This record gives sequence, C-alpha cells and structure tokens, in this order.
Amino acid sequence: MTNASLEGASVHSRFTEAEIDALAMGMRGRVCLPENPEFDTARKVWNATVDRRPSLILRCAGAADVMRAVGFAKAHDLAIAVKGGGHNIAGSAVCDDGLMIDLSAMTSVRVDPDARRAWVEPGVTLGGLDRETQMFAMAVPTGINSTTGIAGLTLGGGFGWATRKFGLTIDNLVSADVVTAEGKLLHASDEADRELFWAIRGGGGNFGVVTAFEFGLHPLGPEVLAGLVVHPMEEAGPLLRQYREAVAAAPDGLTCWVVLRKAPPLPFLPTEWHGREVLVFALCYVGDIAEGEAAAAAIRGLGKPIADVVGPHSFVAWQAAFDPLLTPGARNYWKSHDFDALSDGAIDVVLAAARDLPTPECEIFISHLGGAMGRVAPDATPFPSRNAHFILNVHTRWRDSRDDEALVEWARKVFQATAPFATGRAYVNFMPADEAERVESIYGPNYRRLVEMKLRYDPGNLFRGNQNIPPAAHPAAASAAQ
Repeated sequence: MTNASLEGASVHSRFTEAEIDALAMGMRGRVCLPENPEFDTARKVWNATVDRRPSLILRCAGAADVMRAVGFAKAHDLAIAVKGGGHNIAGSAVCDDGLMIDLSAMTSVRVDPDARRAWVEPGVTLGGLDRETQMFAMAVPTGINSTTGIAGLTLGGGFGWATRKFGLTIDNLVSADVVTAEGKLLHASDEADRELFWAIRGGGGNFGVVTAFEFGLHPLGPEVLAGLVVHPMEEAGPLLRQYREAVAAAPDGLTCWVVLRKAPPLPFLPTEWHGREVLVFALCYVGDIAEGEAAAAAIRGLGKPIADVVGPHSFVAWQAAFDPLLTPGARNYWKSHDFDALSDGAIDVVLAAARDLPTPECEIFISHLGGAMGRVAPDATPFPSRNAHFILNVHTRWRDSRDDEALVEWARKVFQATAPFATGRAYVNFMPADEAERVESIYGPNYRRLVEMKLRYDPGNLFRGNQNIPPAAHPAAASAAQ
C-alpha cells in the first residue's frame, strides 16, 4: 500500500478516511491498515504467544514520521506500541486496537572508526550492527542473539559476551534522539536533557521513542576465542560448583554462561547424545586469542566433556551461534532472577528442574556477569543490579497452544523454587507481560527517580505498552498493562 493508495480500506471509528489520507500524505513511510496484505506480517513479533491486532500500523522511515505518529495517537486517544526488532518476550511491540509504530525499516548504521563512534537507527538488529562495526574490528557490547533489536535491548540495559570487559550496552550509549509524548524531538546526552538521558538507560520505553542511538565503540575481533563445552547432565552438580569457583577468578575478558537443556542434533555431538539432557558451558574471551586460551583453561579442564569445540571464531558468527535455537514462530514464556552468588541451594533447585524439562526446546541458562558492569554506580543509570554476578532465565519454549497452561506453570514453579536464593531483582528485558507487580522492586532505589522522570516527560502515560512506570496518581497506573 502506498501513501496515496488507501482505496477500499475500512477506517477505525476513532478516525476518518480523510484523517488517514492526511497522515499518509505527510509520511515518508507507510500507513498500513488491517486490509493491507502486509498487515499480518508487520504485526507479528518473535513470541508466538502474542497475537494482537492494532487498529493501524505506521511503518516509519525517520524521526519526522515518528513525531507524526505520536501526535496522531494523542489526537485519537490510541494506545501506542513501538516495534524495533519485535524480540521482547512480553510482546510489547504490538498492541490491540491502538497504534503500532514500526521502526523496523530504520536500519542505518554509520561508523566512525577514528572517533570510535557508531550512529544507529532503532530498526537495526544486533547482527546488522555487528556486521558494520566488525569491518573495523570494533564492537558495541550488546546481547547474544543476532536477531534481537538494538533499541529494546539498549533501553532495558543490554548484556552479553563483552559486558564483563566493556560494560552494559547502556554504559556505552553516548547520546540518543528521543521523540517525547509531546511529539518533540530531543537530543539526550550528558550535555543536553541529562535527566532524560539518565532515564532511557535502563528505564525501557517509558519516556519516548528513540529514533537514533550514538554508541562508543571498543576494539574487538574480528576473531574471538569462543565455543561450547558439553557435559552429561549426570555430572552437572559437581561441575557447577567447580564452575562457580573458576569464574570467580576469571579475568574480565572471559565470560562463561551455563545452558541446561536437551542436546540439539549438533554435528559435533555423538548421535547417541541427541535429545539427552546436557550441561553446556558457552564461553567467549574478548581479547588476544592466546590470552584467552590461558583464561579459559580452568573451565575447559573441568570434568570429562562429551565435546569441546572452543577455538577462534568470527565474532559475527559467534554472535549468531544461538540463532537456530531462538527462531521466531515458537511459543515462549520466561521467568528470571538475579543472583549475587550461585549458592548450593540454587544449584540444587536448578538441577532438579533441568532434569524435568517439559519440551526439547526448553532450557535454563545462567548468565555470567560482573567485571566492568559492576564498577558503575547503581544510581548512575536506572539499571540497579550492578552487583549481580549471575542472571537465571527459565526459558520455556513450545509449539502447541494447548500446552500453554502447563508450560507457563512449570516455569513459574522453577521461578518460585529459586526465589529464596535470589536478590529479588531481575533483568527487565527478560520479564514477561504478567509481571507488572515486580517493576518497582526491579528498579529498587532508582524507581522513585524514574517516576519523577515519567511525570516530567510523559505525565499522561502515553508510553505504557511496556514494563510500565506509571506517573504517580495517574489513572493509567491502574491499567498500565492494558
């Protein structure tokens, strides 16, 4: 559908055909109504449990389009959802009956290797960013799945293989262009709109729509030491306790995550192990390959692995290594905790759950953090869990909607059983849509300041299709998840 081609489209009762025509004529991007062939594709998100139908979708081409979209939503009292990569577990990129602002066509990346800067639009995926920055052997520390969108990842914090060395994604954000609830475009940084800049670095999409990011870059790649070490689940108890000691002594350049799941049919695994429960150490060293070999020796020396495929890999390829296990179209539900330490009690509960995985695609993973992330003050950004050394994610994944209740209940039981050993906080990007009651505790002492920023930049709670921070005493607080 072109801007001038809205013939035959039914129009929502809140706005007229003339208003839609005027909106379309003013945009570089496209207005997409339910009758358009691309509508169902545009509204889909990564998590197949989310099936919502907005009244219209605005496929934006730039900041001016976003400003028009926000103005249109306000004028017609429409709920707003903002789609970058559409990868969020809660499905916040799409809403029912409201306006979906689709940024996925905004995919420009510009790299200045001399200044060590990258300017990135919000529709860019991590893979797209890596391909540009790695041409100069540089990187922004981001996540671990190449199809994740940079916008949502950044606004919630952002961590992955380079976090222990270079900090969270938000720690490397230099500035951002933000369309606020007033429809204004602000440039937020440490020099301008500092309070807004503070709020978007971990406060999610509560304060506006980011139309451009400026990141600092670090030397990294093009090769890193990375790979998997696979062990039998039967050996997981002593291995996890030894792992805990090994990573406590690890240099910042080394990150090692734990994955507990049924083994997929990977070519390097003996066929008799396919489908059986395994413990996987997934590790990456950011720095010199030879130094990485020495740093990883303690973990690679644990036990008698089924397979060890650690070696030099292209960083771009390593960032996409888990993509086949996270393809769109499956039904997903996550529950997550932060841990200051990996206690014996937590290990015992996690192992019991890992021996009872309800589908072959379910997994429990433990992210290894600390390092540079922990050397930033807890109030420097909204992200408060700077002392967390591990993040547990119970990743439940299945295909049949008839299994929804059982699979969600299994994840909740694991979450409840591990709660006594956790900090009470979690990573906001790992929170499903039904955890609104956790938001205040997640941000801890930073929550009050976030509410103040919400009152300043979005007093009407226009941006509430997220893990919402409602402005104090606002009526929308009671229905923030709607």
